[in-house]
Amino acid sequence: MIWFTSDLHLGHANILHHAKRPFDDVGQMNDWIIDAINDRVSWSDELWVLGDFAYRVSADEVRAFRERIVCRNVRLVRGNHDVRFPHGESPFGAELGYYDELRTNPPDRRQLVLFHYPILDWNGMNAGSIHLHGHIHEDRAYNERNRAQGLLRYDVGVDAHDFVPVSITDVEEFFAGVEPRSIHHRA
Repeated sequence: MIWFTSDLHLGHANILHHAKRPFDDVGQMNDWIIDAINDRVSWSDELWVLGDFAYRVSADEVRAFRERIVCRNVRLVRGNHDVRFPHGESPFGAELGYYDELRTNPPDRRQLVLFHYPILDWNGMNAGSIHLHGHIHEDRAYNERNRAQGLLRYDVGVDAHDFVPVSITDVEEFFAGVEPRSIHHRA
């Protein structure tokens, strides 16, 4: 199974106030988010973190947070608050970039565009491609507004999902039957 999340902000005490998170302290938030991941995501699954895994912590603390996550295949698409690691030393495996694309398995073979920031136009937008992002710390209403407009853009951030990751199945079911909004560009 493929899972997505964003904007964990592990170690970031001020996010409790800024995003109105319901935790007593940053330690409780860290534990809750990591436990929620481990409750849903198995060792053999794939977890994509679309930016801001942690904030205002050292590279060693990022490694320690990552090691607490049971899933062996955690990928990070960089956000604006992610720690830089020397080449080959990242706890997230392969080279870290700011953008990626995936294709879901048959029968749908849907394209997913993965970026920390919400964007207005993305590869395959008019052909049913879904853009997954974080960054904005919105609630569920944002995703519902996008769906109602035929805009296949979806915030996977923890603030929009009760601090738990969402599966590819959750995303596909959310957009089932939605006709993508067609955007015509003029040359």
